[in-house]
Amino acid sequence: QDMSARGSSSQLPKPFDPEPVAKYGTLDVTFDYDSQEQKLLVTVTAVTDIPTYSRTGGSSWQVHLVLLPIKKQRAKTSIQRGPCPVFTETFKFNHVESEMIGNYAVRFRLYSVRRMKKERIVGEKIFYLTKLNLQGKMSVPVILEPSYSLSGCDSQMSMSEVSCSESTSSCQSLVHGSAPEILIGLLYNATTGRLSAEVIKGSHFKNLAANRPPNTYVKLTLLNSMGQEMSKCKTSIRRGQPNPVYKETFVFQVALFQLSDVTLILSVYNKRSMKRKEMIGWISLGLNSSGEDELNHWTEMKESKGQQVCRWHTLLES
Repeated sequence: QDMSARGSSSQLPKPFDPEPVAKYGTLDVTFDYDSQEQKLLVTVTAVTDIPTYSRTGGSSWQVHLVLLPIKKQRAKTSIQRGPCPVFTETFKFNHVESEMIGNYAVRFRLYSVRRMKKERIVGEKIFYLTKLNLQGKMSVPVILEPSYSLSGCDSQMSMSEVSCSESTSSCQSLVHGSAPEILIGLLYNATTGRLSAEVIKGSHFKNLAANRPPNTYVKLTLLNSMGQEMSKCKTSIRRGQPNPVYKETFVFQVALFQLSDVTLILSVYNKRSMKRKEMIGWISLGLNSSGEDELNHWTEMKESKGQQVCRWHTLLES
C-alpha cells in the first residue's frame, strides 16, 4: 500500500506479496491442559525464523515463559546455540482453573544470550489460553513479534494494543494483571553521567485499608554499593486514582564507573492522612534488582546508548 501510494511501478500482484523481511522467531510449542488437575504443560520444541547475527548480535538462544496475569509462575529453557536451536523442554504451570481459562495467557520471549551473561530480547508473543483445546494436546507455531522493550514508550503502548487486539476488554487484565504495576522509563547518558528515571503511570493501585480509591505518590531512592543513600526524591500526589498518570522525570548524577554499583528503589505509597501512609509495593533496579524483569530493564538501559527504555514492573508487597 505504501508503494502504491508513492506511485511505484514495482508493486507485486497481491497473491505474490513476499513475507515481511523482519522476522523475530517462530516457536514450535505444544500445550497440554489437564482440567481435573488444573495444570498446564507447555513444551517448547524448537525455534525457527531467527533474525540474522547482524540484527541480534548473538548465536545462543533461550526462551522465557511467564503465566499471565499474576506473573508468579515463570520458566526458562536451557541455552542452545545455532540458527535453529532445539530445546524439547516441558514446563508445568499449576492452578490454572478451567472455568477461568479465558483470564490466562502465556507470554513467550526469545532472548539472544551473549558473553558476560548479557541478554537481549529478540521477540515476544502473548498467547491467550482461550485458544486452547481443552481435550488433549495442541501443537501450534507461536510467531513472535518485536518486543516493546527494544524501543521507546510510544511503541510499548502500541505493542500492548496490538497484543490485545483480539479482546480489548481483557487487554488490561492480561497485559497488566490485577496486581499493582508501574511503568518506568530509564535513560542513561554516559557523556554527562545523568541517569533519568521517568515515573510514567501506575496500574491497579489499591487503598489497602478502605474501598475508596487511593491517593498515591512514588518515592525514588538511589543507594550505593554499600546500601547507603545517595539521593532521594518523590512525585507529587495523585488523588483518588487507582491507575494514576505521573509523567514526572527525576535525574540522578551517576558516573559511568558507578552505574553497575548503584540500586534505584521505587516505593509506591498511599497517603491516608497528614501523618499516615501505607506502602502499596516496591521494586528495585540496578545492582540489587528485585527480579529478572528489573535486571533486564537496567541492562537494556545501559546498552541502549541514550535511548529511553520503558517497561511495566509488578510491585512487590511490602
